[in-house]
Amino acid sequence: MRILVVEDDINIADVVRRGLVAQHYSVDVAHDGAAGYELAATNDYDLILLDVMLPKMEGTAVSRALRSEGNTTPILMLTALGSAGDVIHGLDQGADDYLTKPFDFGVLLARIRSLTRRTSDHRTSEIQVGDLVIDTARRSVVRSGSPVMLTAKEFALLEYFVLNKGKVLTREAIGEHVWDINFDPRSNVIESLMHCLRHKIDKGYGRPLIHTVRGMGYRFDDQLAN
Repeated sequence: MRILVVEDDINIADVVRRGLVAQHYSVDVAHDGAAGYELAATNDYDLILLDVMLPKMEGTAVSRALRSEGNTTPILMLTALGSAGDVIHGLDQGADDYLTKPFDFGVLLARIRSLTRRTSDHRTSEIQVGDLVIDTARRSVVRSGSPVMLTAKEFALLEYFVLNKGKVLTREAIGEHVWDINFDPRSNVIESLMHCLRHKIDKGYGRPLIHTVRGMGYRFDDQLAN
């Protein structure tokens, strides 16, 4: 899952970035509103963490501009402005949720999971596809009752697949969401990661969940490939 953090306080931005990376999220960071808007407008993110008081372009202006252009990426505003009026204004400018500083990092993670579940039509952290169950909060995976041990990147790839069950995901989309803006599209790391995930998720089970769609990419579901 790929997140954009727009925060002008370098220390706060770094703490949030490192905390999210430790939770296996891919993270890009911008330190002013204009740079944040540019990244959000030109890249595909699963969620945007957006400070309100930013140089060059305020967070509410960023949110308003993105919404006016049809960008529906969930926006969670992080700010020290916590009055009822500030919250109402932020939500009215297109934000989906509002968290005041200082905040507990565990609460931030829970808000992130909640927002991403809304966009993927899942209402709990536990998601089932066929005989596979993934818990995005506990970072656990079980297939046919047996635990599956995954690396951080393997879990990130599986989570992206599960949240987009039935959709064909291109190599480019996988690179954008599982890695950050520095990902080299010429690398063969996606193929290597896919091989490892397939070995752990599908080998030894009656029905594969990861399907190659020739010339397009990959699809994850419990239906037989066409």
